[in-house]
Amino acid sequence: MGRRGEQGLAKKALGTAHNILEWQTPVLAVEDSEGVLLGRLVKDGKIRTLEEIYLFSLPIKEFEIIDFFLGPQLKDEVLKIMPVQKQTRVQHQAFVAIGDYNGHIGLGVKCSKEVATAIRGAIILAKLSIVPVRRGYWGNKIGKPHTVPCKVTGKCGSVMVRLIPAPRGTGLVAASVPKKLLNMAGIEDCYTSARGQTATLGNFAKAAYAAIAKTYAYLTPDLWKETVFTKSPYQEFTDYLAKNHKVSSEQRQEMKLY
Repeated sequence: MGRRGEQGLAKKALGTAHNILEWQTPVLAVEDSEGVLLGRLVKDGKIRTLEEIYLFSLPIKEFEIIDFFLGPQLKDEVLKIMPVQKQTRVQHQAFVAIGDYNGHIGLGVKCSKEVATAIRGAIILAKLSIVPVRRGYWGNKIGKPHTVPCKVTGKCGSVMVRLIPAPRGTGLVAASVPKKLLNMAGIEDCYTSARGQTATLGNFAKAAYAAIAKTYAYLTPDLWKETVFTKSPYQEFTDYLAKNHKVSSEQRQEMKLY
């Protein structure tokens, strides 16, 4: 299929993607899930912000948790829909980016026979892969953070993407794919450098996402302060969970993993 055919599929599926997102947003079925206590703590109001979850690196296994905290702020965009084949079986692979334009970004990839099903799955996976984005300054710390705090690099396949801090007013000096991801992450000014087979859009998007996610992985000197350790939500609310939610033997085994 040519590039025009892929663009036609993407435009046709865009309306479907937004309908799916609107259909998903009001659903909050975290109390029905088995083995996941994080959703119950969120639903009961014990965890008030998404940052509390990131602080303890707790795995988010339900996309409804992301809807609960970010909800209407999230915007999604279908980056590409491409046909993939396994022998004679043809499926559609969807790449979806999602973000709130204020410090959160996610990327999802899903294969399915139907285009709408692939987009639906990619949106869910993108929500589950949402990470916080650290922003910083190029020079003097005046106004709000506007660029990446330091040089960061992401790699996928042969594609390597490097993000470099830029002065205020520079804008996003990037190709179309990383530019969309940086914009969704809430970064206003940034220089980029890319090498490898950037025509492979999937790897290009994954490399840009990996670079953006690394902004919180690199500890700059202002983060060298002594860490004050606190209890994780599972430890803090152990008595509450034992009293209000019955925990089976399978759930206990899963809690031990944390």
